[in-house]
Amino acid sequence: MAESGTAASAWVERVHALRFGRDVPGARRDEHGWTLAWRGPALMGVLNVTPDSFSDGGRLDGPEAAVAAGVQLFEEGALVVDVGGESSRPGADGVSEREELRRTVPVVEELTARGVRVSIDTVKAAVAEAAVAAGACLVNDIRGLADPDMRRVCARAGVPAVVMHMQGEPRSMQRAPRYRDVVGDVEAYLLASARQALDEGVPAVIIDPGIGFGKRLEHNLALLAASARLAGHGLPLLVGASRKSMIQRLAGETSPLARLPGTLSLHLRAAQLGAAVLRVHDVSEHAQALAVLRAVAEAEAATVASSVGEPARREPHRG
Repeated sequence: MAESGTAASAWVERVHALRFGRDVPGARRDEHGWTLAWRGPALMGVLNVTPDSFSDGGRLDGPEAAVAAGVQLFEEGALVVDVGGESSRPGADGVSEREELRRTVPVVEELTARGVRVSIDTVKAAVAEAAVAAGACLVNDIRGLADPDMRRVCARAGVPAVVMHMQGEPRSMQRAPRYRDVVGDVEAYLLASARQALDEGVPAVIIDPGIGFGKRLEHNLALLAASARLAGHGLPLLVGASRKSMIQRLAGETSPLARLPGTLSLHLRAAQLGAAVLRVHDVSEHAQALAVLRAVAEAEAATVASSVGEPARREPHRG
């Protein structure tokens, strides 16, 4: 059965919000802190300052280029720019805390000085703490805030966190991932991790099912198809399928840089199912696609609304 116009367009008007314990550009102050709210899906722009990320490693030559790229992502429509200094691609080796700090903190500091909302993509509490001190307003942790020090950093600084699900470690996570019930297992983990973080003072949590992180193709598809269910718990849902290898398995495209059409297909459907944030490499292209999809959904809703209550037209009697 086809969706009604109202149901099909509900994602357009859905309000999402994050609460902060500190001032953030664009957030409103109230008696409980600061709240940043938006309608429909927002975009998180990916800014990798790494030499080995799976699709854009080494593209940015030095902090100045990284800052320029981050400003461009923000101007193209990113709600927040996600700065990462350690690759989490399958098979990736870790980097030292010192090296990750060297890569990320100057970029975070300069971007925030220019009014860009920044998140720090890290699993290290010390890196998160330094980035937050430099101005980052969100922590994106692929380990789901499993480290109590990471929860303490976020709670003390008054910054929300992205809690992601990952089975295993980046170096080995794709060797043989298994689940009893991938949607139920991931959902239970995310809700438990989110509750623990909130109970310990983290002001807000975004949940992320971790597409491609310890999942086979069928797991990724099941989680994407369950976006409405995952988004139904009162916590903003982040979906990040940008340029990932599942697109190659579905459509045969080997180059990550040529996977934009597949990325848009996955992300637009996640948007329709209630995703609050889409983590993307290509911000301007996503902003354009969402603007068009939004207009179509609003026109569909208006058409349905205008037809409600109209008497059904009868065919003339031909007896």
